[in-house]
Amino acid sequence: MTMEAGLVEQRRDGAVVEHHHVSKVRCANKHIKKKRFNRRIQRSLPPPPPPEVPMVLQELFLSCRDVFKGPGDVPAPCDVQKLCRILDNMKPEDVGLSSRLRFFSPKDLVKGTPIVTHTTIYKCNNFSLCLFFLPATAVIPLHNHPEMTVFSKLLLGTMHIKSYDWVDLDNSNDSAPFSQRRLARLKTDSDFTAPCNTSVLYPTTGGNIHEFTAITTCAVLDVLGPPYSKDDGRDCSYYKEFPLSSVSNGENSVTEMEDESYGWLEEIEMPENSHMDEIEYLGPQINDH
Repeated sequence: MTMEAGLVEQRRDGAVVEHHHVSKVRCANKHIKKKRFNRRIQRSLPPPPPPEVPMVLQELFLSCRDVFKGPGDVPAPCDVQKLCRILDNMKPEDVGLSSRLRFFSPKDLVKGTPIVTHTTIYKCNNFSLCLFFLPATAVIPLHNHPEMTVFSKLLLGTMHIKSYDWVDLDNSNDSAPFSQRRLARLKTDSDFTAPCNTSVLYPTTGGNIHEFTAITTCAVLDVLGPPYSKDDGRDCSYYKEFPLSSVSNGENSVTEMEDESYGWLEEIEMPENSHMDEIEYLGPQINDH
């Protein structure tokens, strides 16, 4: 290929002289191989969407918000039936649980005292929704629920529940001596296997003082209204039980009572086996808006 370029020069006498030159530029038509780069664009995967809130879990939350009015308030019978009806229909999957989880596999049981694990689904001043996981043979020792109404729904497993109510309610406050044994009436002493009906305890009746013993690995959903609060005087107390015949008390006609229906309870310090591990709740999140 030939390319011509021109250059114009003006001399001192005013004449204009044009200079022409020819430059030859050779271009070779070579095949240029272009390297193809396979660019791998690494895109960060978006986080998985939160589990969809099951209708029954959201319904439970909304009903609890309507039913529980705060400390000192006991739900009306119609409200108790309403919450029981919802809880009776709940399944482990409604709170993100499955019997296939490693927690429920017998091969994962550790030696020694099994540890109870708990997590909080939701908590406010008026009520809380909590899950408790008990490996086989694990125990939640005998304890009370001061000024509280509690709904317990066994979601998985088989559990033995033992519960008491005070006989003398006048001495049910914390002013009694620490080591004083008080008479209590046995309310429940039975095994329960999921699925089963919801159990309800009230501030002074229904088995306010109870103990859980896991026969198999268990999961329990508890609705507490209001929740424990040491600042508000609703701290948890623990008890040790004694057979009725072990104590003589002239104020109570114990000879007229059946030993298997009554017992003596003595408040004790928190037992060593009452320790619980708290874990983060990763199940469906409640919409509280």
